[in-house]
Amino acid sequence: MEQQDQDARHGPKLLHDELPKEHEDPLIRRLHLVIRQAIKLLAVLMVLVIIWGVLDVIYVLYTKFVSPPVLLFEVSDIFVIFGAFMVVLIAVEIFVNIRLYLGTNILPIRLVVATALMAIARKVIILDIDTVTAMEMLAIAAVVLALGVTHWLVGKPD
Repeated sequence: MEQQDQDARHGPKLLHDELPKEHEDPLIRRLHLVIRQAIKLLAVLMVLVIIWGVLDVIYVLYTKFVSPPVLLFEVSDIFVIFGAFMVVLIAVEIFVNIRLYLGTNILPIRLVVATALMAIARKVIILDIDTVTAMEMLAIAAVVLALGVTHWLVGKPD
């Protein structure tokens, strides 16, 4: 409680302790600044990837709509479209992770696990059952189970 009061008097801690702006070594302080700028650049690049991904979704939808039979999708087409959508949603989740990393002192574990769940869900959605071995299916199932349990445990109230 005393620590919370002290933090309240000095304002919220917005930056990660791993990369403090104040450090006794000037070289380390400059390196922290470089890393922070690199992370900001990653955020900008991720926004560009998201825009590119949205344009790709539009392109995929357009090409599937105009290819014969016009305005009809086959099941394989739907999987391609779902995959394109999921890639954009995963990119958005990664951007949110980067933004939270830059803006808070809290590592968003649940969000990171949710992003991993979304990525494995994309893999499952676009999976070609005919080409996957039993061991690969078991491995995917184990990853899904482990991430699901982790997400549940992290989100569980104390």
